[in-house]
Amino acid sequence: MKSGLRIFRDLSPRSLQVYKSMYSEDDYLMLSGLQHFVYCRRQWALIHIEQQWAENERTVDGHLFHTVAHNSEKTEKRGNLLITRGLGIKSSRLGLSGICDVVEFHRSEDGITLFAYEGLWQPYPVEYKKGLPKTNEADELQLCAQAMCLEEMLVCHIPAGSLFYGENRRRKTVEFTEQMRSKVCRMAEEMHDLWNKGHTPAVKPQKGCNACSLKEICMPGLSKVKAVSDYIEDRLMEEKSNE
Repeated sequence: MKSGLRIFRDLSPRSLQVYKSMYSEDDYLMLSGLQHFVYCRRQWALIHIEQQWAENERTVDGHLFHTVAHNSEKTEKRGNLLITRGLGIKSSRLGLSGICDVVEFHRSEDGITLFAYEGLWQPYPVEYKKGLPKTNEADELQLCAQAMCLEEMLVCHIPAGSLFYGENRRRKTVEFTEQMRSKVCRMAEEMHDLWNKGHTPAVKPQKGCNACSLKEICMPGLSKVKAVSDYIEDRLMEEKSNE
């Protein structure tokens, strides 16, 4: 077993020859927040701007699931495969930083060199999710952002990665298209814009709100609006009945 951080540190200085920094490290936002942002911009702002959080059964199980995947930043070699867990990543272009659950390095002629390992290796990010595939692109966009960070730091091209879902114990292959990469860039810019303004956007209640761990924090304001409208309607009905 070797430290995955060693591999990462020895290659990252090469990125200075390719990208000019757009964001300083003090301005980096959490890459994991991209998933919240796709799901609900208000949820993201409540967590990351207002620093509000509420645990429920889903979030606790998710934390435990990712803890197993990270496994203390270790790399192991299995023939033509290197597996690195808990790898720290960042992108000055996106202004994001975070941790990859797993990054596999497959021996490949199209790969890159790695410190202390012979041959060429192709990076392949794998993100662990507790449940089942979602109907939106939240998981795919988060994984794509991880790949873009790795590309910037390792100076390489990563065409695909995988999402591993714990409920069905299966991998889903994700190809990082230009459309997906453009969407990641747009959302990162929007996140930074809201962060700089300190703005928490308003949203309309949706079906998915019932599953959100922040519904008790987010919904009261919306409930009050409904209560006022009900009150006015009741008073109008009362006045009509008294005529």
